[in-house]
Amino acid sequence: MGDGYEAKLSPRWRRALLLLAVVLVAPAFWLDTAGLPPVPGRVVAIVLAAGQVAALWWLAGAPRRVTAGILLAGAVLQLLVPGLGPGLAFVVLCTYAWARPNTESVWALAGTVVAVCGPAVLQRHWLLTAGWLAASLLAWSWGALGRARSARREAEQRQAVLEERGRIARELHDVLSHTVSVMVVQAAAADDVFELNPVQARAAIRRTEAAGREALAELRTFLRTVREDTHDAPPQPGLGGLDQLVATMSGAGPVVTLRREGDGEPPGGVQLAAYRIVQEALTNTLRHSGAKRADVLVRVTATTVEVEVRDDGNGGSGRPPGNGIRGMRERAALLDGTLTAEPGEDGFVVRAQLPWGAAG
Repeated sequence: MGDGYEAKLSPRWRRALLLLAVVLVAPAFWLDTAGLPPVPGRVVAIVLAAGQVAALWWLAGAPRRVTAGILLAGAVLQLLVPGLGPGLAFVVLCTYAWARPNTESVWALAGTVVAVCGPAVLQRHWLLTAGWLAASLLAWSWGALGRARSARREAEQRQAVLEERGRIARELHDVLSHTVSVMVVQAAAADDVFELNPVQARAAIRRTEAAGREALAELRTFLRTVREDTHDAPPQPGLGGLDQLVATMSGAGPVVTLRREGDGEPPGGVQLAAYRIVQEALTNTLRHSGAKRADVLVRVTATTVEVEVRDDGNGGSGRPPGNGIRGMRERAALLDGTLTAEPGEDGFVVRAQLPWGAAG
């Protein structure tokens, strides 16, 4: 069973391996041979050496067969040219251990031990046998360690991409969901009184237009934040924008009151999280609860920003938590904070604690 990491041997590294292989097997052209007459022995040694180098080109496409073939040719070549040594076998083993999972490459390690130590055992070179065994273990360990590092680096990059996608999804959800909900409610209100009270309908349409413009402006700000360098990014919403947010919500449906306690200047990230949590909680109140009133409490202490949004609605009629509540919890968790969203005694309550003392 694999470990999920797919190693790729680039053409550049493939050419480097070929060059290294040529250097390692080149002595076969002039070292003394044993077991065969000089001329046939030299020819066989050259053919085996050239075959090993050529086979390396297909190592990435057929690693098992190529590795087995190189090890077998290397064992024969070691018997034929005792002074050559099994250097290429160690290079191939290291590469195989990097390219394939440990559960698979351990068999290549066993094959390498047999291929490089077998000839030394037949020749009764016990010290050399121990040296080749240690070299085999070292080559395999080096390749396996390189694979582990590459896999960890790829996992970190993948996690960073997922986290950035999650951040963008949360921001887009919070920017659009709130304003679109307000626009839908205002449009419905305008339609209800269009014939009976044109003045009120016109006012609702104007609020819908204002909400749309606000959404476009905030969306442009967010896109600039994503595209540009963070040092030059425009400011994000904070605690100072809650008054406008509450005013917008009060004009769309339930009466919303805002109460502040404490003072201080939390970091921008904490302020943005608090703003988005209030925004999403009020959006859920507008869309799901049927509430007539909502109360927002923001308390700034020396170490935390505490947010509480309480309404008198039905709490979404038992609906399972959606993307909004999940996004609020993720925002709080990113700051090592906590968030609860649950039915209260006479409605629904969202409470969040966002630490900021250490960051400040």
